[in-house]
Amino acid sequence: MCGIAGIISPDPQREQPLKRMLGALEHRGPDGEGIHHDAYVTLGHRRLSIIDLAGGRQPLYNEDRSLVLVCNGEIYNYRELRARLEQDGHRFLTNSDCEVILGLYERHGDQLLDHLRGMFSFALWDTKRKRLLAARDHLGQKPLFYCAGEQGFAFASEIKALRALDRRRQRMNLAALDQYLALRLIDAPLTMYQGIHKLPPGHLLTIQPGGAPQIRRYWRLQQSPKLAGNEEHLLDELQAKLQETLRLHMESDVPVGAFLSGGMDSSLLVAMLSRDLKVTKLPTFTMGLRYQRFDEAPAARAVANLFATEHHEERVLPEIAAHLPDLVWALDEPSDPLSLCTWLLAKFTRQHVKVVIGGDGGDELFGGYDRYYGNLYAARYGRLPEGLRRKVLAPAMAMIPEAGWYKSLGHQLRWLHHLSFHSGSARYAASLNYFYFDPERRRQLYARDVQHRWSELDAEAAIRRPYEESEGGELDRMLYADSLVRLPNHPVMITDRICMAHGLEARSPFMDHELASFAARLPASMKVRGGTLRYIQRKLAARYLPPEILDRPKQGFSSALPYLLQTEYTRLYQSCLRQSQLVQDRVLDRQAIAQLVDEHLAKRADHGNRLWLLINAEVWYRMSILGQSKEDLRRELAADEHGARRAS
Repeated sequence: MCGIAGIISPDPQREQPLKRMLGALEHRGPDGEGIHHDAYVTLGHRRLSIIDLAGGRQPLYNEDRSLVLVCNGEIYNYRELRARLEQDGHRFLTNSDCEVILGLYERHGDQLLDHLRGMFSFALWDTKRKRLLAARDHLGQKPLFYCAGEQGFAFASEIKALRALDRRRQRMNLAALDQYLALRLIDAPLTMYQGIHKLPPGHLLTIQPGGAPQIRRYWRLQQSPKLAGNEEHLLDELQAKLQETLRLHMESDVPVGAFLSGGMDSSLLVAMLSRDLKVTKLPTFTMGLRYQRFDEAPAARAVANLFATEHHEERVLPEIAAHLPDLVWALDEPSDPLSLCTWLLAKFTRQHVKVVIGGDGGDELFGGYDRYYGNLYAARYGRLPEGLRRKVLAPAMAMIPEAGWYKSLGHQLRWLHHLSFHSGSARYAASLNYFYFDPERRRQLYARDVQHRWSELDAEAAIRRPYEESEGGELDRMLYADSLVRLPNHPVMITDRICMAHGLEARSPFMDHELASFAARLPASMKVRGGTLRYIQRKLAARYLPPEILDRPKQGFSSALPYLLQTEYTRLYQSCLRQSQLVQDRVLDRQAIAQLVDEHLAKRADHGNRLWLLINAEVWYRMSILGQSKEDLRRELAADEHGARRAS
């Protein structure tokens, strides 16, 4: 796990700008720095030493130094690839897992990506062809950003490195802001900055000096043909494939730990590591909270005791204002409640290990979100005559209180009713933006100066397009859209940036692309069956976990933060939204924001998630566009908080 950066430019004075870029990535690789510089390109690498601690420094070269590589991530099947290449006569110069990329390129060219199994983003400079090949892993675990213009081409693992290259004031990308407010994510190729782009997962980029980047897809998640066989046979196959990917993910020259929440994903992984891979005294990590309903520590402790792990637990009192500037800095994008939980857990875990196993991807592979069966129910409810729903049931729904936690029964009924007036991809997009800003709410939110520009945007297309690309049934379409869009741009993005902010490598076995391909081809009935989510994964977990652990309700602390920490959030509404710079700069409408705040505080409506999005957009704007430092902003938020306490 590392940070990479590079510049292609006719300007020979590239080393100093590249060093600024690497300085911005030091947190991703605190163990060392390496630079390659020639007449056409300058490549840089910040290293977090995981494999080949003594000899794995980058950039890496082939024997005649005609190929240069910088890589971020891990190639899990490198031992198998290395043995095959050595049999073909290739000579390796290090024991680094990433060096197999050079050997594969010599044998297969760009098709080398067909052979890799891992999480990675890399850039390979071919000195003979004067050509750069850059790529991002199949499901987007590792990031890669780039910018191109008259001055040349540059890439980096994080946006902050590209901003260090060009220190002029950046401009906000309205399309990205619109996507964030609609879907709580920013899909590739968009970023929050004009002129800075995100390489999509499963894509490669090639460019030559003076040329424009050429981008194409090298891998697509296939959902057909569906796998045949009875339930026990498919269950055995799933178990074997997960055992294999866990074995690969444990490849490391430093100790590996595991996040343990007590939920199904992390508990199953810990169980299989302990029982099947015979990992003894596996270091496990959990975060305890004072909110009993959301405290996962007792369940995690039970799993740790069951499998005799070396368990570490820290009890924390989450604070938003103190951490928000750090979160936005780490993400380079507006934050999310999940990032605070990940920040606290990653900081604690890094005190003990450099590498940790996590459970990202389980919900998207096996159907773990309520909205999956919710959309199916909405389709059935939508079969009722529209007149009945609009004239009789709609007034009844309006009588249900809207205030309260967004998972309340009232909210769920209103959500279901709302979805019944949509169909297909539009319904799935509506199921996601309902608790954020749907098109009508966004129209009201934007200032008059930008409304004409906003009318040309279509934030929900990011979800509708992959939904419509899928050839499966409704559940397959939802899972496909989430795997391509929501997974890499929300939980995985947060895991990578937040863990790497602490120099911690997070590995996600469920996101192995071969396991994901197997899961995608499972029949839909093996994922969501009636009201049972993750049916086949639950069956597999029952082979390892007792009912009291397996049947525990999913708690999910992060989504409840705007409701649990209401006092602190109320102060943020005052400091961030009543004095909004996005309003001052005529992006958002003051009256629309004031109405949201007033309705929420008076409990006439529930805008908790919407106001959280606006707070984060505001903090990001002040730091990233207006240039306010995170230290200054933290002091400002702290002063507002202390002032509010004195006033009360």
